Amino acid sequence: MAQFNLDWQSKLVLLLVLPWTAVSVIVQAQAWWNRAPVSAICVLGLSALLGLLAWRLRTATPAAALMGAVITASLMLATLVYPYRVKRTALVPVLVLLVLTSLATRFGRRHKERLGTAEKRHGRGAAQVAANLGVAALAMQPVLLGRLIEIHWLVRTVMATPIAIFAPGLAALAESAADTVSSEIGQVLGGQPRMITTLRRVDPGTDGGITLAGTAAGIIAAGIVAAAGCWALHGDVWMLAVSWAGGVFGLFFDSLLGATLERGGWLNNDGVNFLSTASAAGFTLGLMAALPHSVAG
Repeated sequence: MAQFNLDWQSKLVLLLVLPWTAVSVIVQAQAWWNRAPVSAICVLGLSALLGLLAWRLRTATPAAALMGAVITASLMLATLVYPYRVKRTALVPVLVLLVLTSLATRFGRRHKERLGTAEKRHGRGAAQVAANLGVAALAMQPVLLGRLIEIHWLVRTVMATPIAIFAPGLAALAESAADTVSSEIGQVLGGQPRMITTLRRVDPGTDGGITLAGTAAGIIAAGIVAAAGCWALHGDVWMLAVSWAGGVFGLFFDSLLGATLERGGWLNNDGVNFLSTASAAGFTLGLMAALPHSVAG
């Protein structure tokens, strides 16, 4: 099958994520400025500092660092409560995600370089950041999510408790961590990967290839991010369960997309990552609807 230029998918991801997150930051920062200006300053300052740090450490390009700062500010403002406490916002799971993925990327780097699968040293691009974190920023907006679900049957189950609206976004963050960690650890410790659709042996780095060690590492990473988010956002055991389950679902969905649409030349990596995080959020939303007694506590 002929391979098509799929750069438009990366641009589409940016178009879907950047305008909304930028507008949400402006609107919410203005609202918090009128109520508690110190809180708004702290959020914007910490987000900018995180972006600057990512750029200086060469884990992201300048555009990607800016994209990450905007998304982080959007996530923090969406989960901010008064009185302001930084450890009780979405910044916590974001930081945990960044630490886990950074450590996994650096783990066994020489081995990955010999395999030709090591991540480029100039860091991630803006579209990559948007594809991995954008869905979480979109899902963790109470007003937006509330308006979406008010028009169909999920309203009574999902809105049973206010904190439940953060679970789909947390699942998206968990999936993002799981995807990177599983891939990076699997290349070093997993041995010969197998295609998820056929279980046949494939070369390391092949789209859709999975290993037992990598999958286990990804599931653990998803659980760590989900647990960190539940602690920060005052969630309970059910929020942990559904967001973790959503992250794991997204991990396998990512591999399935890689083995089919990405290998077939229909999706690029940014498209796969965006749809995988979206599937994690959607699966969590479905679980919350199927388990209304659990969500309601």
